[in-house]
Amino acid sequence: MSNKERFLWGASAAILVFLYLLSSTDLIIKEKKKEIYPISVIIEDTNDEYYANFRKGMDKAAEKLQADVSFITLYQENSEEEQMELLLREVKDGARAVILSPVNETGVVMRLDEAKPNCPVILLGSSLIDSSVAASISIDGYETGRLLGEEVAKREEAAVPIWLFSEGLSYTGNMDVYDGIRSVLDERGYSCRLIENKSEDTYRTAIEEMVYPGSKEAVIIALDVESLDIASSILEGSTVYAGCVKGLYGVGSTTAILQRLEKGIVKGLMAENRYNEGYLSIRSAVEAIQGGWTKSHIPVESFYIEGKDLRDPTYEKLLYPIE
Repeated sequence: MSNKERFLWGASAAILVFLYLLSSTDLIIKEKKKEIYPISVIIEDTNDEYYANFRKGMDKAAEKLQADVSFITLYQENSEEEQMELLLREVKDGARAVILSPVNETGVVMRLDEAKPNCPVILLGSSLIDSSVAASISIDGYETGRLLGEEVAKREEAAVPIWLFSEGLSYTGNMDVYDGIRSVLDERGYSCRLIENKSEDTYRTAIEEMVYPGSKEAVIIALDVESLDIASSILEGSTVYAGCVKGLYGVGSTTAILQRLEKGIVKGLMAENRYNEGYLSIRSAVEAIQGGWTKSHIPVESFYIEGKDLRDPTYEKLLYPIE
């Protein structure tokens, strides 16, 4: 091999090494760094039992939008004080947005105005908008209650008393559902009794009243998913109790509740697209971090279903979303 050929081979090798070093150190092609958005989700419960579909939608949005999501439950159920402590802690630890399912929407907005967390806050289950709230996402509670009241009135006689089970009307959204139901049933002459959950035996004790000789059957309407879950579980565990309840209706769904709906333990319920709610919450948080404080309410659709509807492809997709 001549000196000229050796020189050309050496020069070619040197160029290849040089180009490799440039490319490996991003001096030629710089990869655009993806920004990661730390977001904290704080719910009102001590576990995520009622958030299965919500989390599926949340995880899908987080994957697509480069969000690093922390999902946080409470130590004490429905503790407004603990929620605010956790919110401030998460902001201090670097969360750039907080998604909050408030125990009491009015109370939390007042606390946010005082605390001024200096990051976007998205409210779940609430329609409230405030200077401290970037966006809110929820069903229309009043309309959901009204539609449920209409469905009950179609199926149950006015002579049968209606018992309204609630975890508490002060909790976010429950009063709206209550007012919507009463707007229909009061006008049509139904007798309604509100039973708020004060202890772990509140609902069981109320249902046991129907077992006593001379007692009348009643229709139960659960205003929230927790009440519907507890009431349907009680009826599922006792054919005696189930035989005394003319019908059980409610708001909200879980896999267990849908199974009881299919069995006929629950006669009908108002459900919502929880997967979509989870997805929208993360998308709204990312948009707010990027400067898009819409200060608007994002509605989530609710719909009435019975056991026969569970095999309908439309509802099946909404109630059993694939991750």
